[in-house]
Amino acid sequence: MIPTLRVLLNMGTLHRLAPVWVLGLVLFVMNFGPLVCIAVIYGVVLQFFVEYVMHRFLYHREPPQQQGLFNDLYRSHIGHHEFPTNPEFFTGGDHWYALKFGLFAAALHSLVLWPVLGLADAALFGAVALFLGSVSAFTFYEYCHTLAHLNVPKGWFGTRVTQSHLRHHFNDHEATFHVSFGMGWIDRLFGTGYDRATAKDRFDRDTILSLGMDPDDLRLVEARKAFGLPRSPRAKSAPPRQPQA
Repeated sequence: MIPTLRVLLNMGTLHRLAPVWVLGLVLFVMNFGPLVCIAVIYGVVLQFFVEYVMHRFLYHREPPQQQGLFNDLYRSHIGHHEFPTNPEFFTGGDHWYALKFGLFAAALHSLVLWPVLGLADAALFGAVALFLGSVSAFTFYEYCHTLAHLNVPKGWFGTRVTQSHLRHHFNDHEATFHVSFGMGWIDRLFGTGYDRATAKDRFDRDTILSLGMDPDDLRLVEARKAFGLPRSPRAKSAPPRQPQA
């Protein structure tokens, strides 16, 4: 746990989210009641769906042809697949993104709920839901994700998280988009749960680390060069493994 927490304490994204989390906690305590309790539960569940949607449809979208845009996607996710043990690539490069997303989402919730709850309660619900509920769930996601990639003693919890997530990296990158422990039902709900036979059919040892791209694709070569990474992802990554029958 300690090595994992040490990595989390150095994450720029969590540094930027910490003040709004404290604000959400203060609002929750000062206004304790059914409204803020529902807000926290809603915010947690919402974030688990956001985790899935962003991972599947944003980070695994069709790679751009333009090198600058490709580099952005590489920094945010492709590089993490090619070099999954490099902590610099556990998260994207824009440490302000999560905070900006959270502020926008809180404001949007306030506007939508204003006619129903009134401005004060709508703003309270949006702030507690996004700042306390969603940020807490996001931090839990970062903990699970970091634990899955670190070579540390895991225990039962860490082993389960690691086995589930590394299937996505080394067996089938088109499945198992959830990372947070216990959220496999979201993948099953949307038809992207892990299936050993399907993974075996899809598996390509040469392209698994590069999300189906030819590892010698010029866009990948230029991106690795731009971020000071080795020429080949296999030099620093665990060897891809064929899904067992």
